[in-house]
Amino acid sequence: MPDTTPDAHVHLALHPQHPSAVVATLTGNTLHTARATLASEGFRPVNDDTMLLVRIDHEEPYYANITANLLRDAGIPVDITDQLQEEIDTEWTWASHPMTWLDRDGIRLVSAEAQKIHDDIDSGLLTIHLHAHDGHTTVAVGTYQHADSVHLHGEDHLRVVSGSYDTPKEAIADFERLYGDAVRPGPPPPTDTERQAAQALAGMSMPQTASAADASADPPAAKTELVPVYAADPGDHEALLDKFLEKHGEWDKYRTWEDSTTVANHESLTLRAVFDHDAEGREAKWTFAAYETPVSDRLWHGTATASTPTAIVSALLDAVANENAWGRSLSTSATEAAITEATSPLTDADWKHTIDGRYITWEAPGAQEGGVQFDAFAAQKADSPLPAWTIWGGHAVHQPVWALQLSANAPAALVQYITFEMAEGQGTRCVRPAAPDGPALRTAQAPALVAASPPAAHFAGRSR
Repeated sequence: MPDTTPDAHVHLALHPQHPSAVVATLTGNTLHTARATLASEGFRPVNDDTMLLVRIDHEEPYYANITANLLRDAGIPVDITDQLQEEIDTEWTWASHPMTWLDRDGIRLVSAEAQKIHDDIDSGLLTIHLHAHDGHTTVAVGTYQHADSVHLHGEDHLRVVSGSYDTPKEAIADFERLYGDAVRPGPPPPTDTERQAAQALAGMSMPQTASAADASADPPAAKTELVPVYAADPGDHEALLDKFLEKHGEWDKYRTWEDSTTVANHESLTLRAVFDHDAEGREAKWTFAAYETPVSDRLWHGTATASTPTAIVSALLDAVANENAWGRSLSTSATEAAITEATSPLTDADWKHTIDGRYITWEAPGAQEGGVQFDAFAAQKADSPLPAWTIWGGHAVHQPVWALQLSANAPAALVQYITFEMAEGQGTRCVRPAAPDGPALRTAQAPALVAASPPAAHFAGRSR
């Protein structure tokens, strides 16, 4: 009887740039069983001897371990690098996971369903017709091939099917009824996690050995280009904070009991800026608040993400430093005049002006994406949880690369400082040279690949 033992060997290692993806390198003459086993756990073929596992929930080490056990059960030897093994052995959980009633296994089940939705969309099995932002997260409506239509709620590892319909017509009609003016055609822009996953797959399109997978890859030489400020790289927010405090002696700073937070207070105790040193990407880096007196209710507040260009945040800081924090706000009696004052730099620069229900939007001319949006509904209540002003860059207002948001009572003069910077300001953006078969990558539009991580890498929102 012939020997049917698979003539194969599998080496598992971490991806060189994506911090949790796993690269499988296959050697041997009979690889069918190894390929099938890897594919059953989500590994995708890159070339004849390389497969890649990349997920939107960062659970690759967990599933790589399951795959390794299945391969060994099939008689296929498996090597796992020390770095990957440490990730497999490390227990972690999602910090502030919204489904607080779930244990670790329950969270994995939710993530697995979210991964399936992502894969179905990526493969074309699920077609997305419309999307919207409900004020908290992204929602969408789509149809499976030869199956039901569904409503989706959430992003990345939190995306779930929130409703099922017999026909696309019924699903779309109900979606438009639920989300009204917020509805936009087609699928939503990819999230940071989805872009990084796509880049990990693209980066493995050329042959490479598994031994190189755990080694740091030398990045291609980069150059900078001058772009409109809303398309610029974020810059150094830490340096901006230090420079502002050094220049303005009337502001004092102190650290809270959390080492990750610095609070800057104006000597009048009516202005405050909270700086989160650990915030990344679209997480809030800056939080601002203004008060009429040290003991009064808050007049207005705002936030800026970590990905916001520093020149935009600097414009807000300049406005506050020049005592524009207590100017005319968007009261019901002065809304039209205040909006005109706040957005006059955009009008002068011929930005595209549109009105869509409750939203008034000014969009930048040219190829770069950026804009300013005023929410008339949110502006009606001073204590509204929704921002009245959203200043943004990249993709779209409901899922931007960066955003600065201000509440209803933000003074028109303060907003004007920011809109002037949006209309006239310039910044720099790092550009990596184009690959032979692709366009140059610009960090502001497609975030750069995550640098090769040490064994103890952490992911946003997760804690060990």
